[in-house]
Amino acid sequence: MLFACPATDDFFRSRIDHMIDLRHPLAVLASRMPWQEIEARVAQVFSCKGRAGVAMPDLDLFGEQVQRAAVSSNAGRPRVPLRIMIALLYLKHAFNESDEGVVERWGETPTWQFFSGQAYFEHHRPCDATTLVKFRQLLGEEGVEELLAQTINVAVELQLIKPQELTRVIVDSTVQHKAIAHPTDSRLLETARVKLVEAAKEAGIDLKQTFAKEGKELGRKAGRYAHARQFKRMKRAIKRQRTIVGRLQREIDRKASAIGAAVREALAEPLNKAQRIHAQSAQRKAAEGQPKLYAWHAPEVDCISKGKARTPYEFGVKVGIASTLQGNLIVGARAFHGNPYDGHTLNEQLEQAAILMQDSRSKPATAFVDLGYRGVDADNPDVHVVHRGKSRRISEQERKLLKRRQAIEPIIGHLKSDHRMDRCHLKGERGDRLHAVLCAAGYNIKWLLRMIARKGFTFLVVIFLCLQQASAQGRSWLAAAMAWVIRAPSTCSSGYVAPRTHDRRYALRPIAA
Repeated sequence: MLFACPATDDFFRSRIDHMIDLRHPLAVLASRMPWQEIEARVAQVFSCKGRAGVAMPDLDLFGEQVQRAAVSSNAGRPRVPLRIMIALLYLKHAFNESDEGVVERWGETPTWQFFSGQAYFEHHRPCDATTLVKFRQLLGEEGVEELLAQTINVAVELQLIKPQELTRVIVDSTVQHKAIAHPTDSRLLETARVKLVEAAKEAGIDLKQTFAKEGKELGRKAGRYAHARQFKRMKRAIKRQRTIVGRLQREIDRKASAIGAAVREALAEPLNKAQRIHAQSAQRKAAEGQPKLYAWHAPEVDCISKGKARTPYEFGVKVGIASTLQGNLIVGARAFHGNPYDGHTLNEQLEQAAILMQDSRSKPATAFVDLGYRGVDADNPDVHVVHRGKSRRISEQERKLLKRRQAIEPIIGHLKSDHRMDRCHLKGERGDRLHAVLCAAGYNIKWLLRMIARKGFTFLVVIFLCLQQASAQGRSWLAAAMAWVIRAPSTCSSGYVAPRTHDRRYALRPIAA
């Protein structure tokens, strides 16, 4: 069985499958992933825009079939193969790498190139880091959910988890932090001043004064006064900053209206943001019907309080996580903007989990949650919601299973520390949603690698067991090996046996004398 499709028979280069240990879990997973199916489902979002006189490539199950055109094309360089781009997203979140880091490490790691379908080792980057940005935008939320769904399908097909376990899930929520500075009134007002000056300069508006020197000095003073707990002086500095922002805002608005409607419309967004920051810095609570602005470049950020002593306020987006009760496999991850009540997110979270598990013909039937999900049984009539507030209404078995609800807490911890959920650098609400799902897909890839390494037997161990059994039963080792091959499950050429969690035939047990 060939792991990677040979491009050409190159006499001067060695194939990757001759260079690496094919028993490595990542090499085994490369042969088990349904790459053609993933590419076929993802390829539909990469439809090219045709132009007159230029023949466009057709997409099928095996990739692009390029049609040569009689005229030259200005479409640019050929597209990077889909499998490489998909593998880069998996590897990025599985091994906690940045966009720049994953493409650099890919060119130095033969096992990663083997996982990406390469036949020969190539000591260069597969693409520029910005290509991953464009690829994520083209995939969209539906595409990244397909990547997460395929990891669940692989776990079921390799029998690393029983399909019955997918019906019992644990649901919890956490905060996915946005890559922003800690929002303070002084910092936000200084940012608003700088952005207003830049916007006026781009629009060709001459300002009487930019307050550049005074604005920087006021920002430093406010920080020093806050550190020294001299709050009256700090408030005096912030008040002066607010006065400067209001003066700039009114001057730009007045001059833009005199120039024309086009300039006024172009400056509408920065003026609106500056007005919000100016208003919210004057009072503690937000205005009626308008949330506070915590970052100029990320207006979608919410202030979420989870009741933690160390971090009473977190700035980002609420993310719901669904994992199996047994096995700790993630079956759903979704971002919810607007800081909704946890119970109001349960219906959408279970709906996403059911969609991701539909290839396995399973759907959540029982959800184990904490007390933040109380009072939503009527909204989820098809799912039995279990929490400790129902201790007198649930069975003894459910009461015992409820003790495993907190197993999702270390899963959330690993998502943040090992799979990049601690800080989201992607832009906008769409970036938050994509990042949450990709972090879950990276976690599942790492979960698959651990389970393959834990439950798979190497070829030499199997031969050793066959020799032991043959010597005990008085048979030849060849007959014992043939009998094992006949009754064994499907194997890959790396020597790993497709694990069966319910099959005890291959367990290491003492042989009777």
